Amino acid sequence: MSLSKKEEYETRSEKILEPIMEENHFELVDVEYVKEAGNWYLRAYVDKKGGITLDDCELVNRAWSDIMDREDFIPDAYILEVSSPGLGRQLKKEKDFKRSIGKEVDVRFYQKCKIPAGKNGAEVSVKEISGILKDFTEDTITLETDFAAEYEVLRTAVSTVKLSIDF
Repeated sequence: MSLSKKEEYETRSEKILEPIMEENHFELVDVEYVKEAGNWYLRAYVDKKGGITLDDCELVNRAWSDIMDREDFIPDAYILEVSSPGLGRQLKKEKDFKRSIGKEVDVRFYQKCKIPAGKNGAEVSVKEISGILKDFTEDTITLETDFAAEYEVLRTAVSTVKLSIDF
């Protein structure tokens, strides 16, 4: 199966970034190639224990930019960015879910889903729920919520899972 241009660029970029991450004890959270407001962006989200700094992002950007200039495998003009994954980051990969077990997450559905609303068996339709991430598989996400000790959600119904932000 061939990769799309987007997937190919992201995969090749991840391979280029791996040694930079290892050398600096950083973690590559995600790479994305996206078009926003008419511009293409090749973006790497990096983190480290204790949090990533602006200086860390600049270090990665310089090293990555030098290699990308040499490799030159993306014909379109694009903006190269290195960023922190942010507080309310989306959980995409298995390692994101593993790292987030026991943390509160917000789960958004593609369409409204019926969930139990109380002890009387009533149900409500919601587009999003929050709860503590208890477990996950390739097919399901298990949450502890206000309405259930364990509530299992099919991943095919889920559009996004993000860490909750408390203010």
